[in-house]
Formats: sequence, structure tokens, C-alpha cells
Amino acid sequence: MPLTVAELNPRVHDREGFDCGVEPLNRYLRSVASQHRAKGFSTTFVLVDDGCPEHILGYYSLSAASIAFDRITDADRKNLPAYPIPAARIGRLAVSSEARKLNYGEQLLQNAIKRIIAARKTMGVFAVVVEAKDEHALSFYKKYGFRLCNDEERQLYLPIGLYEA
Repeated sequence: MPLTVAELNPRVHDREGFDCGVEPLNRYLRSVASQHRAKGFSTTFVLVDDGCPEHILGYYSLSAASIAFDRITDADRKNLPAYPIPAARIGRLAVSSEARKLNYGEQLLQNAIKRIIAARKTMGVFAVVVEAKDEHALSFYKKYGFRLCNDEERQLYLPIGLYEA
């Protein structure tokens, strides 16, 4: 089953049929993602099987962001200017309940980071920022090298500014 990650197209992709088990994430895909794209807030990408492209297996959204200089670690601040750090935000990342055990979350995260690194050819991006909604999401992002901004919140970042675009 060949998989593709494509920009959400409401005329093609069945948003109503998507269920990840977390209602705010379902609601975002069904009701808000297209509006955010139209307003320039974020762009949502969906994972689909090429044989059934209307059926969404997972999704993520990307937007521009920044991180306050004092929110990143001392080691990461070294040799950086003391002003907000340019970043890209993965605003939401969800996998359908039926596909949860198939590592699609990892595939979506990798795809998002590749897109962000590619964007560095035309704009400054030092890090990827995420907001972990719960402990499960927190451990997922930490597994891939994301670092906590502080201990009180679930905002994490992954420096990519050191990698070649």
C-alpha cells in the first residue's frame, strides 16, 4: 500500500470520516483546517493510501512561529542573537485510531521536518516547535530529540538550524 502525504483538499479528502479518538483534533481537521489555510494561519497535510486517496490516515499542520530566546537551552543559545528565534510550528499531528499501531505518526513527523528543512532555502527557521497535548505526546516528541522549553509547560522544540538545508 503506497502512502502519500498531500496538502489537505476538502474536495478530495474525507474529513468527516477521520477519527483519531481525540475530539479537538478531529474537530480541527473537519471544521477549521481549511479556514486556517484560506486565512494564511497554517497548512494541513494528510497521509493517504494511494489506492484510496479520500481516506485520511493521519494529518499534521504547519505554521510559522518563533521561540523567545530565553526559552531554549543555554547550549542552543550559544552564538545566537538575543531576540526571538525563528521557528516552524507543527500545530497538530494525529493518526486515525484504526492506523495507530502502524508508525504513521513517525512518518508524518519525518515528512513535516523534511518540509520545514526545505523551507529553510527561502526563509529563516532555526527550530521546530510543538505543543504536546498530553504525556503520551510529550514522550513521542522527546523520543525524536525534541527538548522542553521549560518544566511547567509542554512546549518543546527541535533545533534544525545547524543542519544544511
